[in-house]
Amino acid sequence: MEIFLTYIMKPLVIFLVSYLYIRLAGKKAVSEMNSFDMLFIIALGTIISEPLVTKQPVQALSYALVFSIIYILFSLATLNNKLRWLLIAKPTVLIRDGDIDEQGLRKTRITTEELISTLRQKGYAKTTDVEIAIMEDMGKISVIPKANARPLQPNDIQLTPSPTFIPIPIIMNGQIINHNMNYLDKDEAWLEGQLQSQSMSLDNISDITLATYTKEGTLAIDTDNPNDKQKGPQYYKPGMNN
Repeated sequence: MEIFLTYIMKPLVIFLVSYLYIRLAGKKAVSEMNSFDMLFIIALGTIISEPLVTKQPVQALSYALVFSIIYILFSLATLNNKLRWLLIAKPTVLIRDGDIDEQGLRKTRITTEELISTLRQKGYAKTTDVEIAIMEDMGKISVIPKANARPLQPNDIQLTPSPTFIPIPIIMNGQIINHNMNYLDKDEAWLEGQLQSQSMSLDNISDITLATYTKEGTLAIDTDNPNDKQKGPQYYKPGMNN
């Protein structure tokens, strides 16, 4: 019984409580965290891991709860414009009007080579094509190109494209997503008809990796069968398994 509590229940409870604390703190990807958020994650991880090696899990989890509450309060404080600039690092200009700001590079400890590499990743080969590049408080570099270097927009040639339609998943990994079906006011009879039009049925739904509702009101289906693609030069892939 002691082994069960020590090696199964204790880690499970710590994991669930830790997950609750992180969800309580809010949703953020690591790439979107600033130094303030990273401090919270590192400190919380250290506090939460303590109960695994000590006999005082309640005390350690209580510390983690207090730390989480402090983080939430500080996060709310950053919503105030005056306090935000005291708690969060300010954005730093790295390029302005095509000219590299050496002072900004020194402040952010970025080399010219790293800056040029970031510009290449964003599709800009020359610094002279950049109107402004800024190191944001999350550590990412935002790049705004000059007007003559930015991609062509529909408005530039007086085009008005139709609104973007986001395909709605109907089947995913062989399972029907019922709440999306209800949202579209569709039933299984409609779904069966769509599948039959593509030589499929609900009986072999497990073969479907993804089926989405398109703008035209039909289903676009992707199955797990690698042989359902047409053959031809455009479908060549490197290797011997063609």
